[in-house]
Amino acid sequence: MSKTPSPCIDVCKFKREGHCIGCSMTKAQKPLFKQLKKDKHRRAFVEMLVGQQSHLGKYRHWAPQYLQKCLKKKVKPAAAVRDVA
Repeated sequence: MSKTPSPCIDVCKFKREGHCIGCSMTKAQKPLFKQLKKDKHRRAFVEMLVGQQSHLGKYRHWAPQYLQKCLKKKVKPAAAVRDVA
């Protein structure tokens, strides 16, 4: 099985106080995810991001797109993603 994919959904516009309007990552968070090699750390990052999105609001569009990305890569998404979709 492949590793958990990046939460990025290819929008990359940092307009919400430094957070991407597509996935809610900041510019500093984007390279951090790429450095995570263990899948459990990648999943934890995605779980943290779901919480961040909930706090910021207006990210309902992200989960369906991320689930599609996981399906395409044949990866089971983190539980938090399934819960918000």
